[in-house]
Amino acid sequence: MSLGTVVRKHFLLLPLLLLCPSLVGLFLGPVFAASPWSNGRPSSTSTPLLRPRHTCPPALTLDSVMKRYISCSPAIMSLKKQLSEWSFADPKLASLPLDPELDNYVRRFVPKAIFSQCQPTPMKTPRKLVAINEEVLKNILDMDPEIKQDPDFVDFVSGNKVLTGSIPMAHRYGGHQFGSWADQLGDGRAHLLGEYINKLGERWELQLKGSGRTPYSRFGDGRAVLRSSVREFLCSEAMFYLGVPTSRAASLIVTDDPIPRDMFYDGNMKLERGAVVLRLAPTWFRFGSFQILAKHHEQDELNALVDFVLQENFPQIVRSHPDSRDDQILALFRTVCQDTANMVAHWMAVGFAHGVMNTDNMSIKSITIDYGPYGFLDEYDPHYIPNSSDDMGRYDFQNQPTVALWNLQQLALALKSALSESRREELTKPLEEYAKNYQKIFLDIFARKLGFQTIKTSEDMELLAYLLKSLELKNADFTQSFRDLSEISLADLVAKKIPENAWGLKKVLDEEHFQKFMDKYPARLEEENTTDEERMTRMQAANPRYILRNWLAQRAIEMAEKDDFSEVEKLLRVLKKPYTIQKEAEESGYAQPPPKWSKQLRVSCSS
Repeated sequence: MSLGTVVRKHFLLLPLLLLCPSLVGLFLGPVFAASPWSNGRPSSTSTPLLRPRHTCPPALTLDSVMKRYISCSPAIMSLKKQLSEWSFADPKLASLPLDPELDNYVRRFVPKAIFSQCQPTPMKTPRKLVAINEEVLKNILDMDPEIKQDPDFVDFVSGNKVLTGSIPMAHRYGGHQFGSWADQLGDGRAHLLGEYINKLGERWELQLKGSGRTPYSRFGDGRAVLRSSVREFLCSEAMFYLGVPTSRAASLIVTDDPIPRDMFYDGNMKLERGAVVLRLAPTWFRFGSFQILAKHHEQDELNALVDFVLQENFPQIVRSHPDSRDDQILALFRTVCQDTANMVAHWMAVGFAHGVMNTDNMSIKSITIDYGPYGFLDEYDPHYIPNSSDDMGRYDFQNQPTVALWNLQQLALALKSALSESRREELTKPLEEYAKNYQKIFLDIFARKLGFQTIKTSEDMELLAYLLKSLELKNADFTQSFRDLSEISLADLVAKKIPENAWGLKKVLDEEHFQKFMDKYPARLEEENTTDEERMTRMQAANPRYILRNWLAQRAIEMAEKDDFSEVEKLLRVLKKPYTIQKEAEESGYAQPPPKWSKQLRVSCSS
């Protein structure tokens, strides 16, 4: 289907797209490509003999059941202040096909397995706690923040101590990297510690990143450095409070273990400080988890993974389709397509570019994972590339919706053999619906950013096209310009009374496309039948004042390198309320124009 056909079929907006070509990537996103469906069915393989992995608990008595029920009741369950009071849930993930080799050494290929058991490698130098996330500890892990005083806590979150009940494992997955199949990848520097079910009944998987080598480390050392770990710790939480689906971070530690890194792959190797992040997700399975099994025709293992994910991560689908596994798989794929569209639309709304949208970095739960060379827009540039390793610009800002669809097509190919042959073609329908779903979510979010409670597709798209074009032509700041619109009265906007501190909107005041925007914006707001104060309140709740700009993260990193963790802690506090003006953030200049030196900052896949 051609781009013109997509435009005419869905929105009849070709004149607007000619006005602002960047909207092609932002709004329409994908142009569907033919999927290489085949009728071949991968051969089935037998499951390898699994060794016993843990000792079964003693038989339950009525008394023990009642005690456990009472102690886990949300009204009674207290936050744990000692690690000895806290424990992992039963290790269900260890029931999946495991690598029979228990020795931890790097192997280029580990067949017929989903996980390999391997222990984290202890850090050699003293561990220092950079920061903890109190909300995650309390609300997800049922831990009192005072648990950080436990002598074993830092060792636990650094990988130096493995708790009773933990079965550390590294996950085997594959993936397309920059569009090319890379075959086996896997957790090369991450250890899944175990699963936890909290007082709300939520299931979370705890994973250490930077905790040492695994069978999947390839040529790596299994470590992460402080600069990349600070960025991951802060950004996962910033994204959560911006309202973007994401993994979470509980803690960050740093050591003096020397880690050699060539940051820009230019031969300039330097020693950096090692760090470990304890991060959490409902699941760490990715598109590549299914791809590696399908590519190698490991059908039994693929079926086991599909069934596990359905039961543990999408139980509502199983309940809705109790009698048909095919219906469950199709509903799973439809949900992933819809939720991935939602995730990417939220990225676009806050100006976030992931940087490495490989299929191994795409979560099956459609949450943002693996924060590496990401970036938030400063000046509005639809072709913004945060990753200096992305030479071809495959993952630039405006291309993200299209790349997400391409990745979903690869997931569909991986799931195909799990379906009955007669049902496989049905995987195409969610892909065909992706653009429509994405466009609806995208426009809904941007309508709120412009202060609208209702959506008028063609009118609102025209307004957005004018506004974005003016930002692009004048190199105006994306986040600040939308925030300025929310903080200035309509009367002052019409009269061009723009204060000096509205440094985003100030740039476009006399730009031709912004004038066209202002010619129609007041009339569109009148149709909302609301006061200007209500409009401003709504817009301020949809347009952040603070985001994790690269220069803010860099300042925190440089201070942390000198064992001053105050900036990391301050950023964490501020980014938890990104839509609210905060005194300490204003005094720190978090909403001021980026300094000139920030334009020289570069990030890469080296971490």
